[in-house]
Amino acid sequence: MNKEQLIETIEKMSVLELADLVKALEEKFGVSAAMPMMMGAMPAAGGDEAEKKEEKTSFTVELTEGGSQKIQVIKVLREVTTLGLKEAKDLVDGAPKPIKEGVAKEEAEEIKKKIEAAGGKATIK
Repeated sequence: MNKEQLIETIEKMSVLELADLVKALEEKFGVSAAMPMMMGAMPAAGGDEAEKKEEKTSFTVELTEGGSQKIQVIKVLREVTTLGLKEAKDLVDGAPKPIKEGVAKEEAEEIKKKIEAAGGKATIK
């Protein structure tokens, strides 16, 4: 059967037969006849979306300095993390080290404020 004969056969089929044919082809070859949604995901050239940079959603809070009130900073670290006393003390003594990774911007800013209020220094990356 050549291409023309196949087209002629398909032309003679009813809508229900065509639907069954499509389902059979999808199952046989493991594909879908659904139209891909590529056009919606592509930004327009020269448009506002193309100029916007991807906004960062995950932040890391890093303790840069323990400060003069290390005990207060250790207490804050234990409050905002699941660290024990020894781990929190080691983190303060070994600064600069990350406190928490992969947090939202609001949580990162809150942790930074608490560390700085206790006398330490922190940065958000």
